[in-house]
Amino acid sequence: MGNIGRRAVLAGGLAGLAGCVGGETPPDVNSTPTGPSSETPSEAGSSGAASPSESPNQGRRLTIVTSGDLLWHNTLWLAAAADHSRTGKGETYDFDPMFAMMKPIIEGADLAIAHNEVPFAKPGGKPTGYPSFAAPSDIAPWMSTMGWDLATTASNHSLDQGFDGLVRTHQLLTDNGIKVVGTYPSKAAKDEPFMVEKKGVKVSVVSGTYDLNGYVPPAGKEWCVDMWDVDRMIAEAKAAKKAGADIVMAHLHGGDEYQTQPNADQVTRATALANTPEIDLVFGEHVHVVQPITQIDGTWVAYGMGNMVAQHLTSVPRGYEGITIRWTLAEQDRPRDGKVGRFVVEKCEYIPTMITNLRESGSCRLYPVKQALAEGRGPKDRLQVALDRTRKAVLSLDPPSGLIEA
Repeated sequence: MGNIGRRAVLAGGLAGLAGCVGGETPPDVNSTPTGPSSETPSEAGSSGAASPSESPNQGRRLTIVTSGDLLWHNTLWLAAAADHSRTGKGETYDFDPMFAMMKPIIEGADLAIAHNEVPFAKPGGKPTGYPSFAAPSDIAPWMSTMGWDLATTASNHSLDQGFDGLVRTHQLLTDNGIKVVGTYPSKAAKDEPFMVEKKGVKVSVVSGTYDLNGYVPPAGKEWCVDMWDVDRMIAEAKAAKKAGADIVMAHLHGGDEYQTQPNADQVTRATALANTPEIDLVFGEHVHVVQPITQIDGTWVAYGMGNMVAQHLTSVPRGYEGITIRWTLAEQDRPRDGKVGRFVVEKCEYIPTMITNLRESGSCRLYPVKQALAEGRGPKDRLQVALDRTRKAVLSLDPPSGLIEA
């Protein structure tokens, strides 16, 4: 039926779980450098079955886009600086050429969610890359021009620049009209149920990361980063529904890096969240490679969306690949069995993506793979490898009906 049963919870108790600890592979270090793709049914087959209550009606609909990590390795901003030198756009960096082909997909969504994995440097300050990131602060205003509405920020890098860097990142994003969930500048901000409203539909996100790379929140400020404590996430989901959320999404940052299958920590947490009546879908980040999309007892789970942008060592080619997911949620006349909300995932479109390596290509360009192949853009052979590899990973765990490759 396209589902992982509740028996997956028995693989391990929540209390005994410990997230893996590891840093991202350092990037290659060298400097210098384009509408939503067509939809094609996935070659997966359709082993999953929708609940009878998921049949479309004339209620409200919302499209939500989620993507892989924005992992701002130094070679990405060196490439954007080179594009700035060529185009004259931006003060120091021009990220538009890098993201040009993806922009229509992002801004075309009703709600676009980014995973900004690393903190920002001080405005005018020197940015740094792996292992303790401080991405250029210019990225925050640029992100708003891409059409992102919301950024998840709970990650193992949240405290790379300390609590001050966390607060600064939150402020830079919110000052540019991007809501933030996962890190908090104050206890009051943490205690307020998170909500964003689009087309009259209220959406909440509960979030958590497995680790902080050895960094510790300041004493008395343990609330500043959401950890992947499932009990806390479930309590927040219940509070969000009580506060009026129509849709609640759960975001998990964790797993074994570079592994295409979820580990026991991911499965156990995703299962507990998916079986929570107030949670409507689960999506994940961190492992830097694409992992499966499946259902757990009828609730959609995207275990890992890979990287949207990064520049890992070329010995980690999967680190250049990711998926962007366009979720279409439709309001039903009544909740489906086991849920309290009336919005269900009507369609899940995954868009394979690939970013080029600066050293090999002379520029960094992010491609929606199928569109690029259809239009004859980008490195054809490499794009085909990315498509085949991404498809295999996405469809590797009992893919549900309603899953579409776009």
